[in-house]
Amino acid sequence: MNKPKMATEKGVPSNSRVLMLLGQLERMNGEAMMRDVETARQLTTKILHLIQTQEKSGKEVMSKGSSGMEVILASLESSRDVQTTLNIMYILSELLIVGRGRRVGVFVSKGGTGILFQILNTANKEMPPSEELMLQLHSLLAKVGPKDRKFGVKARLSGALNVTVNLMKQNIQNTKLLLPCLQVLRAYSTSSVNAISLGKNGVVELMFKIVGPYSKKNTSLLKVALDALGALLKSKTNARRAVDSSQVPVLLSMYLDWHRNDTRHRYMLIRKGFLVCLRNITNIKLGRKAFIEADGMRILYNSSTECLPVRTLDPLVNTSSLIMRKCFPKNRLPLPTIKSAFHYQLPHVPAAGPVAQLYSQPPGGRARHQLHNKPLKKVDDVVDESDDNEETEADTDTENEEDEKEHGTPNDDIETDLNKLHPKKNPRRPFEELRVYERFFLELSEDFQGYNFDCSKSASTTSSALSSSSSSSTRSTRPIIVPTAQALSPKHSPKPSSPEDYNSFRGQHTEPSPSAPALSLPAPLTPLQLDSIHLTKDQDQKEEASIPFPDGHKTLSSFARPPSQGHVIEQSLAHALECVSLEEEGRLNTEDVLKGVKQDGSPVSATRHIQSPLLLGGIAARRVGGGGSNWGSDCGSEGAEDESVEAAVLEVPDTALLLPLHDPDLYVGMVKGTNSVPQYAEVAYPDYFGHIAPTFREPLMDRVYGVQRSKIFQDIERLIHPNDILDKVVYDLDIPSCPVIEDNGESLKFNSQFESGNLRKAVQVRKYEYDLVLNSDINSNHYHQWFYFEVSGMRVGTMYRFNIINCEKSNSQFNYGMQALMYSVQEAISGRPRWVRTGTDLCYYKNHFARSSIAAGGQKGKSYYTLTFSTSFSHKDDVCYFAYHFPYTYSTLKMHLSKLEALRTPEIYLRQDVLCETLSGNGCPLLTITAMPESNSNDHICQFRNRPLIFLSARVHPGETNASWVMKGTLEFLMGTSPLAASLREAYIFKIVPMLNPDGVVNGNHRCSLSGEDLNRQWQNPNPELHPTIYHTKSLLQYLAHIQRAPLVFCDYHGHSRKKNVFMYGCSVKETVWQSNISATSSDLQEDLGYRTLPKILSQIAPAFSMASCSFVVERSKESTARVVVWREIGVQRSYTMESTLCGCDQGKYKGLQIGTRELEEMGAQFCMALLRLKRLTGLRNHQHLLDLESDIIGTQSKVVSCPTTYVMEEDEPSFMEAIDYSAESNDEDAEPENEHAGEVHDNPDHIEQLSDSENNHKVE
Repeated sequence: MNKPKMATEKGVPSNSRVLMLLGQLERMNGEAMMRDVETARQLTTKILHLIQTQEKSGKEVMSKGSSGMEVILASLESSRDVQTTLNIMYILSELLIVGRGRRVGVFVSKGGTGILFQILNTANKEMPPSEELMLQLHSLLAKVGPKDRKFGVKARLSGALNVTVNLMKQNIQNTKLLLPCLQVLRAYSTSSVNAISLGKNGVVELMFKIVGPYSKKNTSLLKVALDALGALLKSKTNARRAVDSSQVPVLLSMYLDWHRNDTRHRYMLIRKGFLVCLRNITNIKLGRKAFIEADGMRILYNSSTECLPVRTLDPLVNTSSLIMRKCFPKNRLPLPTIKSAFHYQLPHVPAAGPVAQLYSQPPGGRARHQLHNKPLKKVDDVVDESDDNEETEADTDTENEEDEKEHGTPNDDIETDLNKLHPKKNPRRPFEELRVYERFFLELSEDFQGYNFDCSKSASTTSSALSSSSSSSTRSTRPIIVPTAQALSPKHSPKPSSPEDYNSFRGQHTEPSPSAPALSLPAPLTPLQLDSIHLTKDQDQKEEASIPFPDGHKTLSSFARPPSQGHVIEQSLAHALECVSLEEEGRLNTEDVLKGVKQDGSPVSATRHIQSPLLLGGIAARRVGGGGSNWGSDCGSEGAEDESVEAAVLEVPDTALLLPLHDPDLYVGMVKGTNSVPQYAEVAYPDYFGHIAPTFREPLMDRVYGVQRSKIFQDIERLIHPNDILDKVVYDLDIPSCPVIEDNGESLKFNSQFESGNLRKAVQVRKYEYDLVLNSDINSNHYHQWFYFEVSGMRVGTMYRFNIINCEKSNSQFNYGMQALMYSVQEAISGRPRWVRTGTDLCYYKNHFARSSIAAGGQKGKSYYTLTFSTSFSHKDDVCYFAYHFPYTYSTLKMHLSKLEALRTPEIYLRQDVLCETLSGNGCPLLTITAMPESNSNDHICQFRNRPLIFLSARVHPGETNASWVMKGTLEFLMGTSPLAASLREAYIFKIVPMLNPDGVVNGNHRCSLSGEDLNRQWQNPNPELHPTIYHTKSLLQYLAHIQRAPLVFCDYHGHSRKKNVFMYGCSVKETVWQSNISATSSDLQEDLGYRTLPKILSQIAPAFSMASCSFVVERSKESTARVVVWREIGVQRSYTMESTLCGCDQGKYKGLQIGTRELEEMGAQFCMALLRLKRLTGLRNHQHLLDLESDIIGTQSKVVSCPTTYVMEEDEPSFMEAIDYSAESNDEDAEPENEHAGEVHDNPDHIEQLSDSENNHKVE
């Protein structure tokens, strides 16, 4: 080392005294230091004095230009004198106290750790070793250890582990020396290999000798000892050693002692240390068992309850909660089998896959429902095996785990095969096979020679195959029932003559006794059989779907702006693109319509009168002008012809006035033509009466501090106080003869036996709390998310809690502001027929019900999740419905399509075909919408036939009802009379499959069809028998590809449960290659940027749309989805999945609001507007120059805009990068969330952090 160079370095004064002394010390290194011990002592003493008394001296030694640290370490290494060595270590201690992080880093980088271990071994050979030297060595090592990532390896290789352990054993009463030894031991134990080695050396038993009950003495030492013990117990080997030596009761006893005596909460960290030890021990099954046997649940529950009032003790409460949840015994769901309660026999069972596995299992089912507390082997293998098959702990170090993670691939699911990334137009089927689909494309060959263009609809080319087949269907003649309330007020409630009358209305359609008195006490009613309904509208009510405005204008589409005189279409389009919104496009709201009706005195009645005893949700009412009604004989009220009938008359708003596409009478007719596996015979009131979007805003719900913890503690109470739990089954589909279980009126009544309904079982656990179990998709044993059920028999003003206990997804937007939906029949009858967001104290968390490994894809130890919310009811004798999202049934679709056809004007070409029949015999509608040609001249016919095609589909996943509402908005816009709608029809031919999975929708599935498979994973090789809708839809596209008419745009509408806003997934070779980092030539990356144009336009005109959430990466797991197959096999560059949030928006105009049907329908209309703008852009230049034009639109010239790309994971959902600790809502930095407890997430990827309810770290979104 060159001392003069050191002293004259820039920034270092050449006359510095400390540097001069260091120079002298440097010259003494080696043999000189051993010969002249006294001089070395003097020099080191002087240096120490300067550093202790002059702050600048330390800075000079540690300055960037100084080599002082090298000199000090070299002197330390060569010193053989104890006092000199001590002086140097004192110097190092002083230097490392200030600016600790950077200075310790310099010390480590210069090899200081190794030198300290070397001196430690040398000093240990002295007999006896110098206590002061050992003290200083361990003090320095304690400072260095946390900053040296290789500390554990160096300690093990140098033999320092045993030196420290032996020193501790010999000085267990010497607290002064023991403290730094424990600090070093804590650092040693961060390596799992070291932890195992130390455990074998008896350190775990030694630590239990050091920790003890409450004492005010040596609290610092006890805190460090608990930290070291906690680190040791992370090793499962050490945890088992602690359990075998019966230390779990000891830890609990000591924790309880500290809890009781630390009344001023001065030693919270010590109490937390005991909990961390328990947390690590309970990571193994033996530890959990020992914890339960030691009454740990009760101890931690009681102590945590006492800590709740003190906010600063939250870390203790959260850690206790985590331990209790982990140790809560795993239970099976209270079901006889995890298979669906309904069974549909497939025409043939696939040779392999989940469905084949399901059919190969032994039959569970209804006959065995008494066994729900016993494990069913091979069907429900629910046992605590989370660490039974653990591998022997590796003899390698874990210090570099973070480094390894950093070098991992960003997403292993990204497609890296360039051959698969390049679209190939390969229909794979001969044209002779596809020729049969020509009949679905009559518009491509129609010559209109027989059409009278001067006549209105007389020579229409439309064919309503779907509506005619459904309305005239004789396939199902079973009676359909409108559900009723379980109890009415005395003056409205006929009484059945016998209990059998009540039992008959749930699936047994015997007629009730005609001898029921007109007035009686509250009693259940037999609902109406809809085959006998003959509803007649008021004579003044016209059969038009148009809506009168106060000024006399009418609108046929809620999105259609009345044509403004003197404005050309381009001006209208430009204006609409700037300010498209529901409010500006004339969408009606309830108040405006009702106000308008009153002001202009229109003869159109604003009410529908329903005659008793037509029972809509249990409210007896009647309709004026309902001549010819014979309802009385069907409803058991022939004797009710007195004043009491008049008392039961209620005026109900006529939804036909407010909802031009809704007709309750027509809906009933459509229900009769719908086939369901359970043979539903009831109609849910919301579907019958309709939904009018509320005019008020529904903001995202703010998360209440501690709500999740509160719910978890209530769950734990069930185990601790089992006698307080009712455990009373009140509804069970596994008892088909009588799913509604009668009681004395102290329980709510549930029902889900109607189209799209899903609730399998309801169990009353406390007086006002119910556990609800959802039904699996038919021919499946999982996919629990969609729910739709009816509740009645409630008490007004009472807060009820509902727990849906078998949710499967690891996270949910219910944690980020989303609420469930409720529909009140009483509210509807009062003029507010609408779904509204409801629920307080709402959260989503992991529960103690274990998932079968069969349902979890072979993974053991997985748990279900609970969605819990509380709500109260405002009306007596009400019937309310709860749903995951706004329901949209198959019968609703058929009704809407029928009403849309009635809106058709002569300028609109509309054809409805039945593409195919589903497995259960329901028709899959196919719509063709475009503009009629101006005439039958050759030019007009040629223009008509050569319009580009747009292919749209929706609702492949039944639980994504928002997709149907978006599709409804699209269809309404396309059938509108505005100039923009007319221009859009003139620009394109639309082929639309509005519901790809009718069977799944009808039967209340969430994900699958009756085949038990996700239809959006069958597009590569769909089976015509098992997946008919996918097979024939793909065949349509293959036919178009064969005749060189592939669609310009393909878009499949979906819903998204774990992200906000509306966004798109597309397909891009270039963006996929960029994200995967695979090597590719420039020719491989040749790609038109047109795939980004449509989403970019949407981001400009649709307030709910987020370009930042869009992704154009192709993943391997998505290769059989519609988006990828249509892009790859049909060659459609603009092939998209459009995802709409089930929750709300976090950007744009709707930021902070939950999404509703108004916004979803608006999105469907704005998708049409975007297509119209796309047409304008593509029409300005020929297609060869489209790339340049679209590059201008999206703000690029030669490369793709770099937009944040969100990867997708299972179920078409992006990876949820944000992680929640489900068990802890804490800002405690020491709380290390278990992998299995990861959960609560923020949508903003720039703020990936744990959710905290603390004042300093609270983020809801």
